[in-house]
Amino acid sequence: VVFMVTFVNYAMSHFSRKCYTNVKTDLVKSGVDKIILSQMDTAFMFTYAMGSFISGRLGDMFPQNVVIGVGLIGSTLCLGMITIFQETDVIHSNYGFGFFLFVFAQFLHGFAQSTGGPVNTSVMGAWFPKKGRGLIFGLWTCHQYIGDIVAALATAWIIKQGFAWQWALLVPGIANGIWGVINFFFLPNRPAEVGIETEEDKKAGLVSGASGGQQQETIGFMQALMIPNVLGYALAFGFFKFVNYAMFFWLPFFLSNHFDPQSANVISSLYSVGMMPGGVIVGFVSDLYDGRRACVIATFMCMLAPLLWVFAMFSADMNPILLLVLLGVMGILVGGPNNIITSAVAADLADHPSIGGNTRVLGTVTGIINGSGSITAAFGLMVIGPLQNMGGWTAVWYFLIACVAVGTGLMGPKIWKELTQHEGTGSKAPAKPAAGYAGVATKEGA
Repeated sequence: VVFMVTFVNYAMSHFSRKCYTNVKTDLVKSGVDKIILSQMDTAFMFTYAMGSFISGRLGDMFPQNVVIGVGLIGSTLCLGMITIFQETDVIHSNYGFGFFLFVFAQFLHGFAQSTGGPVNTSVMGAWFPKKGRGLIFGLWTCHQYIGDIVAALATAWIIKQGFAWQWALLVPGIANGIWGVINFFFLPNRPAEVGIETEEDKKAGLVSGASGGQQQETIGFMQALMIPNVLGYALAFGFFKFVNYAMFFWLPFFLSNHFDPQSANVISSLYSVGMMPGGVIVGFVSDLYDGRRACVIATFMCMLAPLLWVFAMFSADMNPILLLVLLGVMGILVGGPNNIITSAVAADLADHPSIGGNTRVLGTVTGIINGSGSITAAFGLMVIGPLQNMGGWTAVWYFLIACVAVGTGLMGPKIWKELTQHEGTGSKAPAKPAAGYAGVATKEGA
């Protein structure tokens, strides 16, 4: 039940997010020009990044199902606002005021959407133990792609049936609101709430019962940041996420050099299709190697770098069939590490002995990693355009190779520890709680 509800939670977030992007052409026809749409996207990215830090912390301080539900209902309100603003034609009656209203709607939407990753991961981490977690989280991270696919199919069906395009915003909005309410009543935040006592609860000294057990104290943002390897993964993920965002936003444009624009949009989906099994493969393989996720991620990055070099050298004259195959492979190599870092890796970091078995830190850790990645990616995307002007797509591919190398290098200390000091997922030493979590800053990561 927990897997299913949280899976749909994140799929719903992408359902509403992708449906908005699918009707941009219709918004332009209604008078919402490209400048407004660009500023709406910028506002969304900014508040989504900032909101990831805040939402993760809120998920550790308050009931996660409530935070998730409020976020989903927030998406309902924001999509409703966009629809109302378009229907009232405010952009033509007062352009400046309309500009503000549309941007403000996406500004709020970014905050609402930011609850999806950190808080749902926090719930999953409380329910699924570290051993075998990689495969489970790898399967779970397919949620975003399912949401994107449903959004594309729903939008196409709505338009094909002759309904007004505004329903492509209203349907995901209503669905998000209904599912948000379901979270309030049917999502248990942790096993103790339903009378189940886990090994982690025993180590943390919790008392299970019908009331959900003794409430754990949350730790501060800076203390979570000082957990060994959190900062390293947060910085590394920024570079990996930028590579992913560069493909997400610019791949159709790149493919338009080889195909017509409509075909380029369809073909670019092969990259997304490849990302779905990527997380499953990384999770499964890292479980086989006893939780050595950093080593598996580094291996994928080492395979990605030469593939990007191939694109830099030969993409201009590459055989179309080979190009399609390599795009799918690229999706696997990029998607695997990106998906697993914000799920299984974040959950592993939140299990570190220095926090005394506290399960109310995972949301904060995930928020730090996801938020840092979004900020780095947002700044990185500003470089793509100038790089194309200076050196064409060859310069872009080489820049992505540099980002892969830097991100992998930032994981170096963790990779070395996994190779030389790894204890495994099944032989974790009992946690020793420290008053005020003073041990966070002094204990060395496993």
